[in-house]
Amino acid sequence: MIQGKLTEKLKDFTVADDLKEAGMYPYFRPIEENHDTEVVIEGKRRLMFGSNSYMGLTNHPKVKEAAKAAVDKYGSSCSGSRFLNGTSTLHIELEERLADFVGKEAALIFTTGFQTNLGTVSALTGRNGVIILDEFDHASIIEGSRLSFSKVLKFAHNDMKDLETKLKSIPADVLKMIVVDGVFSMEGDICNLPEISRLANEYGVLLMVDDAHALGVIGNMGKGTADHFGLTNQVDLIMSTFSKSLASIGGFIASTNQIINYLKHHSRPMIFSASIPPSAAAAAIAALEIIQAEPERMEALWANTNYIKRALLDLGFELGNTETPILPIYIRDNAITFQFTQRLFEEGIFVNPVVSPAVRSDSSLIRMSIMATHTKSQLDEAIDKIEKIAKELNLLNLVYSA
Repeated sequence: MIQGKLTEKLKDFTVADDLKEAGMYPYFRPIEENHDTEVVIEGKRRLMFGSNSYMGLTNHPKVKEAAKAAVDKYGSSCSGSRFLNGTSTLHIELEERLADFVGKEAALIFTTGFQTNLGTVSALTGRNGVIILDEFDHASIIEGSRLSFSKVLKFAHNDMKDLETKLKSIPADVLKMIVVDGVFSMEGDICNLPEISRLANEYGVLLMVDDAHALGVIGNMGKGTADHFGLTNQVDLIMSTFSKSLASIGGFIASTNQIINYLKHHSRPMIFSASIPPSAAAAAIAALEIIQAEPERMEALWANTNYIKRALLDLGFELGNTETPILPIYIRDNAITFQFTQRLFEEGIFVNPVVSPAVRSDSSLIRMSIMATHTKSQLDEAIDKIEKIAKELNLLNLVYSA
């Protein structure tokens, strides 16, 4: 009976096969060569506008050399969790550097950014607590809130009146925590941290900010959302990942010594998972050093972002409220979004389609991510191809008439 129900469920899932049959399946494409802004897929050069490597450091010689040296010294893996045998001196060094960079007392490394949110959000408030989320928060935050056994409340995206309404509904003596993305990963907008922190202070709420898409991108020298608004001391926990600006894999949470010590001994996703290999820690350290030593990279990222954003707006595309190098080109139709993505891929432009259920069906979009290392000629090539395919699909007329 159980097997029959699973068979029925699997049989009902036809979307992937339908897209493959139509020649528009955009996922799990093997990359044969990776040169940051350019990749080779199916033997053909493609311009990469689907990567979160905002600083363009994954092929930087210093980053690669650091990773190689760590393999020579520590081997390919720690073969255990941070809690037991999986802590190297590189892990400790990286935690200390990250805490100092974002302005907190201490930091704790997790195996991935997803695990960082999972292990932090689930560990602090407990069965009698309340977690308050922006409705557009990352999936890892949502999963962490489910594991917490706390009551979960969601407020409308960046809607401060709705947030305050939710806070007013919670008894004053209840342990509660607001968790928000600093930069929202699909929309590219920034949370209203000044008002969120004011409300958190007024209602006695812990405040956690996910800076996965903010580290290296906003704030002085890329220190993130709290620094961007001058509110580092008002944010209790700052989270980020290594898989974007830091050109590696892993994640971290930064906070007070007391909170980090508690997480070290209560966060099950950290305690029961193998640690990142020392080579990943070394790569992240090297990337952080480059970001701090070369502020011109951040300047280049924003120059590139403003250039292509203006071009897309001039073509008539809707980009929503983005304020960052995440550029959502709203198509608002799943089928056309897949078609547009495939035609761009055929023309040598790699972008990411975002469709329901990741977003509402009327909010489907092409997600472009800009790097500091994109050249002007690459940006111009992308703009030309986007305009060509949009006209081919009669998309610009649809955009103008919307």
